[in-house]
Amino acid sequence: MTIKTILYVLIIPLSIWALDSINIQNVFKKNRYYQARLLYLFLSFALSYLVVNCLFDFFIYTKLV
Repeated sequence: MTIKTILYVLIIPLSIWALDSINIQNVFKKNRYYQARLLYLFLSFALSYLVVNCLFDFFIYTKLV
């Protein structure tokens, strides 16, 4: 496995755990549970993408990899 894949496996659960602290249901209209969950999923993937690329670039620029 590549280093990016390992980072994704580690960061995705952390981003889901971090987004769990946000009460996203208050932003949506009533009875829009599935749309709120889909946005929650997209936000967790986007956050993990940004964090993994930031960490990977940091590792490359500091020549730790």
